[in-house]
Amino acid sequence: MNDERLQISWSPTIRKADGPLYLAIADAIAADIADGRLADGMRLPPQRVLAEALGIDFTTVSRAYNEARHRGHVEGRVGQGTYVKARRANVARPATSGIVDMSMNLPPLFDDHALSARLWDDMAALQAEHGLDLLMRYQAPAGTLHNRAAGAAWLRPRLGEVPVGRMLVCPGAQGALLAALSSLAKAGDTICAEAIAYPGLRALAAHLGITVLGVAIDDKGLIPEAFEELCSTHTLKALYCNPTLHNPTTVTLSLERREAIVAVARRHGVAIIEDDAYGALPVAPPPALAALAPDLVYYIGGLAKCLSPALRIAYLVVPDSRSSVRIEGVIRATAGLASPLTAAIATRWIEDGTADAVLGAIRTETAARQRIAENVLPKDTAVSDPHAFHVWLRLPRPWTRGEFSGRLQAAGIAVVPSDAFAVGPAPEAVRLGLGAAATQEELRRSLLTIADLLGQSPAASSLVV
Repeated sequence: MNDERLQISWSPTIRKADGPLYLAIADAIAADIADGRLADGMRLPPQRVLAEALGIDFTTVSRAYNEARHRGHVEGRVGQGTYVKARRANVARPATSGIVDMSMNLPPLFDDHALSARLWDDMAALQAEHGLDLLMRYQAPAGTLHNRAAGAAWLRPRLGEVPVGRMLVCPGAQGALLAALSSLAKAGDTICAEAIAYPGLRALAAHLGITVLGVAIDDKGLIPEAFEELCSTHTLKALYCNPTLHNPTTVTLSLERREAIVAVARRHGVAIIEDDAYGALPVAPPPALAALAPDLVYYIGGLAKCLSPALRIAYLVVPDSRSSVRIEGVIRATAGLASPLTAAIATRWIEDGTADAVLGAIRTETAARQRIAENVLPKDTAVSDPHAFHVWLRLPRPWTRGEFSGRLQAAGIAVVPSDAFAVGPAPEAVRLGLGAAATQEELRRSLLTIADLLGQSPAASSLVV
């Protein structure tokens, strides 16, 4: 009897705005497991007992328990009841010196156990939603209509309404870039990009035998007049650009420059590949190039920087249905298709609001890390944006990028020198990724090491015997 009262003592906390009651109870089970209030192996109240305690219908509790079972949170034992099936606790990270690899530009980890549990819950719920077909069947190279519609919904704040016929689901942003570039240029052709550009573009163009010319940039980003000059002197198949929170400089192009770039491209008949990897991070960015010129722009909206790098899903919006058919053929020939499993996960996260919650958590953690960088790094060398989780560090003389990154490497810190991004001469600068550190304190200690080195001369910091 005492044992029965102990089990009945658990009751979900439910608010009016929690939607369908059975889902609210299932969500409460997930939240209480994440918070430790429901332990692994604990018996939940019998369904009729909980229904009476809450003053609701028995079938509602039954549906809630079934939903929790589909999510992997509980298990039914014949003749014994329903028991909590908590996931194994996260493995503790080994103690470190706080020095981290800052060469990878990753979204920062957020400290929200309930949101973390929600991400895993949605993945477990796919079993009930899709069954075995999701695991044992191929899908169309461009993605299912359902997944493409979810992508259009995710991009709506940046692009407005996008017809599903112009939307393709791709195997990551690099896969989308491969598809777009392969459909616009061939070996021997020439494209252009910012003079400091994403290394993945340079690698892909080299693989395809495509020449990349650098367009001059300044502190405000790509210079429209420099783009016009290249268009007048070369036959260009496309302009590749990263106009919002540019990688690596963090610059966001103004609306005026965006309109000027579109006007130049239209005059010269040059297609634009807009890589908007970071476009979801600012709360109110300028209009995307694809919103200004949907008939001219191939728009790549990846999920790695704003949701999860593990998904390897990106949405590619093309100018028309003819382009869509052509690019679908490239996807079929190069990758077959994007993973149906991760595409389905992305769709569920988008449709139930989890993606928006994760984006909000990434924005909050990014802002906190940017404040640390602002307080630690010298203001005359560090260039960044409150919405970006990377910093462009312009090195003071007499430091060179090779010498500075080498000294940091010896101290256990990896950064990316400008050579990786340069389409032409490389400036004396390095990129720092703020997201790789497991905690804000680890990040602070690493940045202090960098700031200390900046304050020394190369000769004073050298030790050769």
